[in-house]
Amino acid sequence: MLLPQPHRATTAPRRTSWLRLGSTDAEVKLRALRELKNQIIGNRTKKLFFLKLDAIAAVSSALAQAQSQAKADLLVQSAAALGSFACGFDAGVRVVLDSGAFPNLIALLSFPNDKVVDAGARSLRMIYQSKLAPKYDFLQEKNMEFLLSLLNSENETVTGLGATIIIHSCETVAEQKALCNAGVLKKLISLLDGSPSQRDASLESLATIIRKNPDAASKLVSESGRALSSVIDLTKDRNPRTRLLACTCLIVIRNTAPCYLQDVGVKTKLVYLLLELIDDPGQVGEEASFAFSSLIAQKEDLHKLAFEANAIDKLYNHLQKYLLQPRRFQGILLALADLCFKLESCRSRFLSLEVLNLVTDALTHEVDDVRTAACICLRSVSRSIKSLSAGRFMKEMILIPLVRLLHDHSTSVQVAALGAISNIVVDFTTTKSTFLQCGDNTCKEGILLELTASSLSSLICDPEHFVQEQALALVRNLVDGCINSVEYVFTEDGIILDAIGRQLQSASKAEIGIQVRSLL
Repeated sequence: MLLPQPHRATTAPRRTSWLRLGSTDAEVKLRALRELKNQIIGNRTKKLFFLKLDAIAAVSSALAQAQSQAKADLLVQSAAALGSFACGFDAGVRVVLDSGAFPNLIALLSFPNDKVVDAGARSLRMIYQSKLAPKYDFLQEKNMEFLLSLLNSENETVTGLGATIIIHSCETVAEQKALCNAGVLKKLISLLDGSPSQRDASLESLATIIRKNPDAASKLVSESGRALSSVIDLTKDRNPRTRLLACTCLIVIRNTAPCYLQDVGVKTKLVYLLLELIDDPGQVGEEASFAFSSLIAQKEDLHKLAFEANAIDKLYNHLQKYLLQPRRFQGILLALADLCFKLESCRSRFLSLEVLNLVTDALTHEVDDVRTAACICLRSVSRSIKSLSAGRFMKEMILIPLVRLLHDHSTSVQVAALGAISNIVVDFTTTKSTFLQCGDNTCKEGILLELTASSLSSLICDPEHFVQEQALALVRNLVDGCINSVEYVFTEDGIILDAIGRQLQSASKAEIGIQVRSLL
């Protein structure tokens, strides 16, 4: 009895549609493009399947041929298929760019047919969702002229493309200034009254242009009496993404130019709104925690507002409730880290809720960014002198995974782990009883035994400056305290002391040299 072969049955039509892309019959080719586009929309597996068959090259070729023959229907469908391959799929973006389709898609923007223009703009916006998309240098006059032609277009998709290109390409203060001087800021402000997609693109572009540029932020506020109030109004929009982007824009304005948005009511509203948006189960919820961190970072007044809004409890509930995606997990850990950075009341609430166990578990997460965030969170919480003195962090379940992270393949994880360990081994001799001092020495011995002196000496001489700084900070905290603590640098024939001496002679950064001299 022969068994059915469903794989062959389902892939045969796919191969047939792909092969028909090379047909000389325009109607056959048009149907093949539609079938291909419909099969791959939102389906990563099918995108990868056709990518391996080199279907993108065939679609790119169909686009070029249709351009030479000015066939609008084929242009629309081939552009749509390329956009579908690129949407949310970096491998697809890379192959689309390698196929040479990008300049042909740009050329569609000036085609004398609105549907073709719209299809080309949509496809390009899909490409510009990826970091792989080409960047435009706005200091070049021709690029600025091209951008302005997009922003001044009557086609909504084209203006959205222009805003997306700004988000992707604007990286320097000089480019921010050039965009302001060219009138881009004023145009983007006018789009705040446009369609939902125009509003979203405008909010994100405005944040890009004013970020860390006080002059641009001031110009935004003074350019139009309604600009700031329009952004504030959009925090009430029905669309969660629009509300998040409006919040982000306001946060960028406040962080860039603190003289604006000092009203306690606005700050309180942002805190509550972002905590609400974190509840969103999709991408908005993932990004909201990062916006929340950006809002409260290093700001004690906002820490107090967030504490009063039960932020720690709400974030803890998220850690318990969801099988978290890595990005969401990372964002919540970083939000907790920022909340606990300054206020003892926040750290006490964190510890009372047993959040520490969940954060400790995250030290062994498979994703680098989550492990890094867990270390950063531990570093913030361990700023509590009261909890350190009580030995809350001197436990094997915390110290052993932290020390093991010093050998992690990721430099970011190593640096974050060093920072957490440095906090935990800080000595408070003047306030400790003899019992606590002995406990601290036991903790230090345990860390050095797990890490080993040779590994610590290697970290002191690591090629990465951040690793060097944190390793030296760890040594400083190891030897700080009672006189016996100095013996740690003489273990294994003084290998740690030798590494410090080498750094004193060869330190290429002033910060490293200062750390070495203060240690000696």
